[in-house]
Amino acid sequence: MDLNSASTIVLRVLTQATSQDTAVLKPAEEQLKQWETQPGFYSVLLNIFTNHTLDINVRWLAVLYFKNGIDRYWRRVAPHALSEEEKSTLRAGLITNFNEPINQIATQIAVLIAKVARLDCPRQWPELIPTLLESVKVQDDLRQHRALLTFYHVTKTLASKRLAADRKLFYDLASGIYNFACSLWNHHTDTFLQQVSSGNEATVQSSLERTLLSLKVLRKLTVNGFVEPHKNIEVMGFLHGIFDRLKQFLDCSRSIGADNVCRDRLEKTIILFTKVLLDFLDQHPFSFTPLIQRSLEFSVSYVFTEVGEGVTFERFIVQCMNLIKMIVKNYAYKPSKNFEDSSPETLKAHKIKMAFFTYPTLTEICRRLVSHYFLLTEEELTMWDEDPEGFTVEETGGDSWKYSLRPCTEVLFIDIFHEYNQTLTPVLLEMMQTLQGPTNVEDMNALLIKDAVYNAMGLAAYELFDSVDFDQWFKNQLLPELQVIHNRYKPLRRRVIWLIGQWISVKFKSDLRPLLYEAICNLLQDQDLVVRIETATTLKLTVDDFEFRTDQFLPYLETMFTLLFQLLQQVTECDTKMHVLHVLSCVIERVNMQIRPYVGCLVQYLPLLWKQSEEHNMLRCAILTTLIHLVQGLGADSKNLYPFLLPVIQLSTDVSQPPHVYLLEDGLELWLVTLENSPCITPELLRIFQNMSPLLESELSSENLRTCFKIINGYIFLSSTEFLQTYAIGLCQSFCELLKEITTEGQVQVLKVVENALKVNPVLGPQMFQPILPCVFRGIVEGERYPVVMSTYLGVMGRVLLQNTSYFSSLLNEMAHKFNQEMDQLLGSMIEMWVDRMDNITQPERRKLSALALLSLLPSDNSVIQDKFCGIINISVEGLHDVMTEDPETRTYKDCMLMSHLEEPKATEDEEPPTEQDKREKMLALKDPVHTVSLQQFIYEKLKAQQELLGEQGFQSLMETVDTEIVTQLQEFLQGF
Repeated sequence: MDLNSASTIVLRVLTQATSQDTAVLKPAEEQLKQWETQPGFYSVLLNIFTNHTLDINVRWLAVLYFKNGIDRYWRRVAPHALSEEEKSTLRAGLITNFNEPINQIATQIAVLIAKVARLDCPRQWPELIPTLLESVKVQDDLRQHRALLTFYHVTKTLASKRLAADRKLFYDLASGIYNFACSLWNHHTDTFLQQVSSGNEATVQSSLERTLLSLKVLRKLTVNGFVEPHKNIEVMGFLHGIFDRLKQFLDCSRSIGADNVCRDRLEKTIILFTKVLLDFLDQHPFSFTPLIQRSLEFSVSYVFTEVGEGVTFERFIVQCMNLIKMIVKNYAYKPSKNFEDSSPETLKAHKIKMAFFTYPTLTEICRRLVSHYFLLTEEELTMWDEDPEGFTVEETGGDSWKYSLRPCTEVLFIDIFHEYNQTLTPVLLEMMQTLQGPTNVEDMNALLIKDAVYNAMGLAAYELFDSVDFDQWFKNQLLPELQVIHNRYKPLRRRVIWLIGQWISVKFKSDLRPLLYEAICNLLQDQDLVVRIETATTLKLTVDDFEFRTDQFLPYLETMFTLLFQLLQQVTECDTKMHVLHVLSCVIERVNMQIRPYVGCLVQYLPLLWKQSEEHNMLRCAILTTLIHLVQGLGADSKNLYPFLLPVIQLSTDVSQPPHVYLLEDGLELWLVTLENSPCITPELLRIFQNMSPLLESELSSENLRTCFKIINGYIFLSSTEFLQTYAIGLCQSFCELLKEITTEGQVQVLKVVENALKVNPVLGPQMFQPILPCVFRGIVEGERYPVVMSTYLGVMGRVLLQNTSYFSSLLNEMAHKFNQEMDQLLGSMIEMWVDRMDNITQPERRKLSALALLSLLPSDNSVIQDKFCGIINISVEGLHDVMTEDPETRTYKDCMLMSHLEEPKATEDEEPPTEQDKREKMLALKDPVHTVSLQQFIYEKLKAQQELLGEQGFQSLMETVDTEIVTQLQEFLQGF
């Protein structure tokens, strides 16, 4: 089919694909998907989107399909890759004329040319860059702009390539075209500056757009195009010229007002200049050294003196502050403690910094930051009144300092204060001294100044550790400030409680905690919501602190919990609710069981909050965390929460439900603590285990998988018979699948579950996990090479052999058939390997179990077992060495693993009280042969029985197979029997 008729068909389908009617749209999309891999399809698309007479939406769609095709089929190695002939035609067609009239489509075409360039330039597409360089010189405005736009996208894409060979190509390109790029930028910049005064907005806007694009090209070339840029005169000339250009553009901003169409582009250009400096400093700190002095002078004069008045704007101030911060904090400019160890480049940069940051300069920067930039603005105070919750979650944390003024000023203050604290500490303390005593509530300016100074005192808490007696200040100045309840004093109440939160972990005497708790109780009842939310934050910091003491906190617990709960109900924003829940969780976690009397209200409210937060998965995560701490605090009483708790676990851990993506990790943790604290199994608790099989089959992280195994163990300890009868078959299938593809650690986790099932239920366990036991047996006989896996295999087999002999016999019989050996011969191989690999077992319990299991084969007249008698005795004596302790008074030995009901260890103050599962595990241990059978007694009885079976002479000749040293040790352990 020729190109024209193909174009007609594709055009018709593309037109259908822009339809709003799904009946038309869906088949069209399907058809286009099929054509994606057809030869010639992309040539047709190129024809369509370069035909300016066609509908814009159709052309837009054609460009998008073309762009996606490059991602999928342009590489030679891609399946259904485009042929070299077609690619060659397409490359030529893309750069024949840069005359796209629609801006959005022009940008997309520039991006797709850049995508092709990333793969083909310069080897398969050597003509691209020369064509672009020629096209940006043409007189036609539209063509020139489109070529410049493409030039920028190509440069940006090539600059982002990271392989050494690609970097080398880009260095060659940059050195080849840098001179041209500089003159192009200077030309457009001069043109713009001349036209600004002429007043024709359209031409001014057009030349400003070109200035911006050519500067974007230069930014990429300057930052990414040179290994040692400081050795290139043109590069350094351009960078030094930025400061004069910035001044010219800032002066322009006086004449171009906020309502001018060029204002936005002008601000973007000014910001782009600062980005060039910031990127260059980040990538080439030592090449930046000649620019340090000029950068600091420029930034400090515009941000901290009257030079900037009337010309600066917020984003520009943020960029200048970031430039100062990055110079102050740059590790490349910090000499070693030993000056001689530092490089000459570092010392040079350090010297320039020290010469600039004199005492007067630092003092002025510090005073201006605090008394000018830290002040709460009119907008902030209005937001406080109109949207208090929005005010409290204003941008903080993360990278917000790079973009927002308040976090940016605070981070700059912290960094400068840290770097020059000896100079600045007296300055800040002097500012604080002038603010002693309460402030007149009518003097709003004085209140805001005090708020700003207190902010600085909080931010610099760590640096001021040795210079401030915080305890005295807290008692004499800060506490009285919190008691001023006038509405206009609210900024200070909020700031003081925040300030205390900053100092809690730095320097705050434990004895003063009750005074603080009292203040927190009062402030949680403050008339202002922002103050209440800030107080909750400080409470969390206090409770979270290393020196927190529960006994000091308990008298205030009921009041605080009630007030926090009220706050949780009062706030409406999702973020704030999460924050308050987090505080509640911390309190519950810290006081544990003591919380029980006060949680009724919260327990009733959480189901309602869960229902309301259906669209807010992060809030639901916070609810799950709160529930985890609640269940731990309530212990066995958490059973009363099941009507709400179990459906929550069910939803959070159901991999067929979309929310599980967010809720799974916390949901599994909640499921686990629910089981650990459950007094008994309920049908509903058993039913939610249906979620486990799909979980084990899904791609879980190793952390989540570990939690799943703990949950399965929880069920085994809680109700092994009921649980195994209901779920063991499915669980066993999942385990068999897992064992094929899991890591060594995962295998051990699976086998530990099986071992626990055998320990809890020796009769039912082996039958239920019957498909897994043959591979355990095979692993032992064949000598599994990983010690941890071998150790677990022996633990599992030890349980079967010791506690279910009849099942062991049938397993041995089955394996003999598989190995095509006699049963006795196979048993001999197994005992031999067991004795040989005993050292793989490190846990004393398993070592004793091995000794008990192998001894249980005695008394025997079986020649194979008698043949291995020496090994069995060796292991038994090793076991005795592991478990026997000598009583120094009676000089007799006793088995230290024996447990009795009488030994109830007292939980100390700091220890968590035992969970229901801890109690279950204790009860289980009291029935476990490892803890109930004395190894010493067991050996004695088995040897006596063997002696009776063989007679004195037969037994004697058997004992002669054992090393005399081992026999001597055995006799010593068995004294008194």
